[in-house]
Amino acid sequence: MRRPYDRWTRTGDRHWRGGARLATGCAALFGAMSLLVDWDADSLSPLRAVLWLGLSAALFVVLLPPRVTAGTGWLAVRGPWRRQMVRTDALTTVRCHDGVSSLLVLRDAYGQRLELDPRVLTANPLIWHELDTGVRRSVERGILLRGGDVLEQLGHGIDDETARAVLRASGLS
Repeated sequence: MRRPYDRWTRTGDRHWRGGARLATGCAALFGAMSLLVDWDADSLSPLRAVLWLGLSAALFVVLLPPRVTAGTGWLAVRGPWRRQMVRTDALTTVRCHDGVSSLLVLRDAYGQRLELDPRVLTANPLIWHELDTGVRRSVERGILLRGGDVLEQLGHGIDDETARAVLRASGLS
């Protein structure tokens, strides 16, 4: 029997490394520029250097995207402070909150809750496939009480985007 976190059965966000590199570059550039400007003004002290490096670290934490991984029957989101995980084959509620940034909220039968940007699912078909497979199991078992229509709409949007990407790549669009 495989464990839920078996490293051979999981798939991750293929754009996460690029986002992490961008966060690292922005934080390093901010730190270097602030230290350079303070040094050029002859006002750099050890306390100010620590302040600039601390602000650079805070910028890195703010810009670092959450890491999304999925496997057979589970979905996990790991941020800088906490890790959220739900069993996709035991989902009870799915909600989508629209606003400045849309947010997909999943809740499973074990009381676990996960928040996820739906664009991650659009950009990563393998993660979507793992979630969709788990949702189908939840529906078969009669566990999914609310939100099946939300995932169906999201699935249609992901399928449409995938079809557009294939047409663009083939030169037909």
